[in-house]
Amino acid sequence: MNQTSKQSRVLGISLSNRGFGYAVMENEKALIEYGKRRITGDKHKASLKGIEKLIIRNQPDCIVLQDVNKAKGTIRVDRIKRLHRGIVALAKKHKLPVKIISGWEVRSVLLGNEQGTKQELAELLANMFPDELASRLPPKRKTWMNPDDRMDIFDAVGLALAFRMK
Repeated sequence: MNQTSKQSRVLGISLSNRGFGYAVMENEKALIEYGKRRITGDKHKASLKGIEKLIIRNQPDCIVLQDVNKAKGTIRVDRIKRLHRGIVALAKKHKLPVKIISGWEVRSVLLGNEQGTKQELAELLANMFPDELASRLPPKRKTWMNPDDRMDIFDAVGLALAFRMK
């Protein structure tokens, strides 16, 4: 485990076109807070405001975000990239380090397979945190279905946990 992984409280944030998912972890076994925020209206401003409230309430030592810029297989709209930069600036304002992890790194660390699916990752996390996440596990998505909003929670938990385990 590297030195940065020993941060005592980590805030994982997963951005999506609907809003964001978040997870606060103190170690690989302690999921302190988690959830999703559906954002309407000015998504940029409202997301930053919601994330700042999470920072103030949870006092994390580090923020973990998914790589939205150069990770292989990553295609993100400009609004998400701009929001990502806004979160980095917000972290800097609060003197928090930001760690960037790609989706394939999360899958590689947690599933042992970078080609694993989001559903496989969500099922693993639901098994690891049954009291917290099992009831929130969405059913397997059919190709014609939109992604379930709850998947943002699993993405955020995956980011925080992968960072802790790296």
